[in-house]
Amino acid sequence: MGKMKIRLFPDGTIQMETEGIKGKRCMDYAKVLERLADAKISSIEKTEEYYQQEVLTMEEQAKERNFDI
Repeated sequence: MGKMKIRLFPDGTIQMETEGIKGKRCMDYAKVLERLADAKISSIEKTEEYYQQEVLTMEEQAKERNFDI
């Protein structure tokens, strides 16, 4: 399961780092944080995990396709 680390700085800057989330799915987490914090993403640094292939369980695949298991 993936993790999201969030750091808040005194100047209002928010830094987020994902861990254990392969592929482009990490960008979904960034968008959620952007909405929750009513903030704008000013820069993105992609890690090695971003370029790795995402592996989904059968349940996750079904949810993405709106199927019930």
